[in-house]
Amino acid sequence: MGTAKFLVIQTVAVAAWIAWNALAPEGWRIDAFPFILLNLAFSTQAAYAAPLILLAETRQAERDREEAKEDRRRGAEVKADLDFLARELASLRIRVADSEDIARVEAKLDRLLMAIDDQAGSESTAR
Repeated sequence: MGTAKFLVIQTVAVAAWIAWNALAPEGWRIDAFPFILLNLAFSTQAAYAAPLILLAETRQAERDREEAKEDRRRGAEVKADLDFLARELASLRIRVADSEDIARVEAKLDRLLMAIDDQAGSESTAR
């Protein structure tokens, strides 16, 4: 009932109905001018359409609820993943800072070893 094809077919049928009953010879008409039968057909169609629309709305509301529930679940997963990644990033920052400290200590040790070697070398040449 809610498709474009249905609307086009119904429009053509109503136009044909009105044209036939307005332009056909008097004896061939099946529904004279106030178009009581056409009105009855529209009323019947409306009586069936209203409950169908309500059913469709109810089903859509159920789908929307399920989709919202799934969105909340996915949002919680994404938040947990982001929290985990933030903790990992903080841990990596600490490790990088520690490795910089280690590099500085190693550089100082290298300088001290070179100084000790220089001093040991100068003492051995002095003897």
